[in-house]
Amino acid sequence: MRSIRTSFDTGFLVIVIGSMAGAIVAALWASPWWALGVALGGEAVALGWWLRARRARRARRTRPDTPGQLRAARALRQSRLRAQLHDVRDAVGALADAVVLFDDQGRVRWFNAAATRLLGVRREHVGQPLAQWLDGSELGTWLRTNATQPATDLPAPADASLRLAATIIPFGQQLKVLLARDISTLSRLEQVRRDFVANVSHELRTPLTVIHGYLELLDPVDVPELAPVLGEMRMQSQRMQQIVEDLLTLSRLETREALPDEEVAMIPLLETLRREAVALSQGRHRISVEATTAVRLRGSIHHLHSAFSNLTSNAVRYTPSGGEIVIGWRQTADGGAIFSVRDSGLGISAEHLVRLTERFYRVSSSRSRESGGTGLGLSIVKHVLNLHQGRLVIESEPGRGSTFSCVMEASRVLPPDRGGIFRAETPAN
Repeated sequence: MRSIRTSFDTGFLVIVIGSMAGAIVAALWASPWWALGVALGGEAVALGWWLRARRARRARRTRPDTPGQLRAARALRQSRLRAQLHDVRDAVGALADAVVLFDDQGRVRWFNAAATRLLGVRREHVGQPLAQWLDGSELGTWLRTNATQPATDLPAPADASLRLAATIIPFGQQLKVLLARDISTLSRLEQVRRDFVANVSHELRTPLTVIHGYLELLDPVDVPELAPVLGEMRMQSQRMQQIVEDLLTLSRLETREALPDEEVAMIPLLETLRREAVALSQGRHRISVEATTAVRLRGSIHHLHSAFSNLTSNAVRYTPSGGEIVIGWRQTADGGAIFSVRDSGLGISAEHLVRLTERFYRVSSSRSRESGGTGLGLSIVKHVLNLHQGRLVIESEPGRGSTFSCVMEASRVLPPDRGGIFRAETPAN
């Protein structure tokens, strides 16, 4: 009791002395407000020292002193830790997703029940490399060649009727976790959607062609009072036809048919894209090409032309008169290449960027109606790039314009043309 009273008195004295010292220093230093602030600061510091000393004394009183008490405390901690680890392992083991833990050599360390059902992992596979028992499957090919990117739709090694999405997550210093999720139901629904869109688009194509043909036969000169109506009907029928064609294009891309293995000469393609943009612009923009390399691409000329043309036409549609559009082609340090379209248009807010490649997504309905777009162009671009192992990168800022970049991997890049680099510019009127 005396020691407690002594420590309390000592702490109280520390607080008082600290407060007084702070007040004296502050009074000599500055205004009364500074005096109050520094006094309170000194009191807080002193109080902190006293509380810290009090906690240290309390910890010394509760610390086990005998070897037996130390062993008991250690055993209790280990027991609690084991219980927590068992809870975590049981929770992971009950997941519907396949979980496989493996080391930096690819050897299996642990797996859950779902891994047996989806991947075919068994107890005898522990300690063996993943590639050894997944060899020959699409999942095994993905692990060997492109495991840095998530797999979105692969057949399950244990049951080919199931579809999987898989990814690898680094775990600790030398461990990794393979996660695989059954997306069979989602995949079937997606296939139903694709079939529906393709069938409806095919059915709409013929009647729309007939309607547009009859509208072309009607001459506004014969019925001048209907001239504005006929003009609007023609424009809307053309737009509906374009939507149907874009939907059919998307359906074909989504079937993931094998691409033609063609050599795409980029220098002539860049000039073609420039001429198309100039024709669409009708002299309203300054359009130029900046190609710092003449490397070619391996893939489908038709699909790549369609994707790149979508980007250039979008730049023309959404850039105000007098603006600048730059079509670029350059090689990257890792051997890949980038096709880009940069404009000085209105720009796009950050919240819209992640959704731009969704079907029919529009940043502004009024702008889209004025430009005549279908809302499917960027979705087509994304699918074409996916088929070429490429990706679309969008950079934009309101009021500063946008840059759309098609990043192609080195495996798709071929040696340069003999023509060298290419630069061309078409000034605005």
